[in-house]
Amino acid sequence: MPFVTVPGGKKRRIGIGDITKEDIDLPLYDLAAIVSATNNFSDDNVIGTGGFGPVYKRNLQTGQLAAVKRLSRSSGQGLEEFKTEVLLIARLQHRNIVGLLGCCIEGEERILLYEYMDNKSLNYFIFDQEHSLLLTWQRRFDIVVGIARGLVYLHHDSKLQVIHRDLKTSNILLDGDLNPKISDFGLARIFGANEKEARIERVIGTHGYMAPEYALDGKFSLKSDIYSFGVLLLEIISGKRNRGFSHPSHHHNLLGHAWLLWGEGRALEIMDECPHNSFDKTQVERCIQVGLLCVQKFPEDRPVMSSAICMIVNCGLILPEPKEPSYFMERNSRYSDGASPKGDLHSQNAISLTMLEGRYAFCGTGVETSVLL
Repeated sequence: MPFVTVPGGKKRRIGIGDITKEDIDLPLYDLAAIVSATNNFSDDNVIGTGGFGPVYKRNLQTGQLAAVKRLSRSSGQGLEEFKTEVLLIARLQHRNIVGLLGCCIEGEERILLYEYMDNKSLNYFIFDQEHSLLLTWQRRFDIVVGIARGLVYLHHDSKLQVIHRDLKTSNILLDGDLNPKISDFGLARIFGANEKEARIERVIGTHGYMAPEYALDGKFSLKSDIYSFGVLLLEIISGKRNRGFSHPSHHHNLLGHAWLLWGEGRALEIMDECPHNSFDKTQVERCIQVGLLCVQKFPEDRPVMSSAICMIVNCGLILPEPKEPSYFMERNSRYSDGASPKGDLHSQNAISLTMLEGRYAFCGTGVETSVLL
């Protein structure tokens, strides 16, 4: 079993199932202290709820604020996801990755303590009419770049090659300065140096953000995260959800709508009306184009994350033309609010899929930098 560092400097073995991979250096907090700090897990202290369970706000003994995630007995996630977060996120250190401060494992309780983020999650801002007014185009662009940098770290720069598998607006947290941090690594997977793709039988994730090869066949890779990033990018620009999007002229989701506008030379019409007061037209169009490149049908057509961020920030690059998005989901799904039903997607017959034929993979060349796949 691994050890954790108990506040005070002592080491203690933790018993969370069959974790035997290696020792981790993580503070372990007493349940009694957490119960007291959250007023016995009072609903008044709840600051959010996810697949893992409710999230509470509490002060640590050091005076630092923490977000306390308590594994709910009715949670769609469970012990395996808890293990993943304990073993994985403690080893990830990046300004755009949320920090894990410690954990609590007593009896049946499984609790994680994260650094507290003053401005909650990204979806709290971009999908809210009032709060979205605070997100000028420059703020949105900075958030996009921050998310991209976090993914570059996970995919290319950390000691572990990590696939997040559940990248979405509610898993992007914002600090007091609206800097983004990727959170919720319960579904994340580590890939070996020579591992390119994996497959699972039971698909778990969030509809609207899943790449088609994962949603339909259970196949995932780094390019699965790229697809989710493309959805995020288009949602940040438009202020609209991919799932539940509606338009009087068609029944496509947000990706389909963006593709139609792009083909008609009207891409800027996808923009949220809130940041219209001041924006760089070329920069916005470039971000829309990158978003469409990331959500293409075939994984090999999508850019790698290091190339995607290069395309976003380097206005001198000549970008490839995007192909059709992977699929358009009809808006009549009973999950139009973006909820994440757990289980085998093939059993969810509320989704209508229209597969669109793409062409073959591209390899675009920039002015000074090659855009790689």
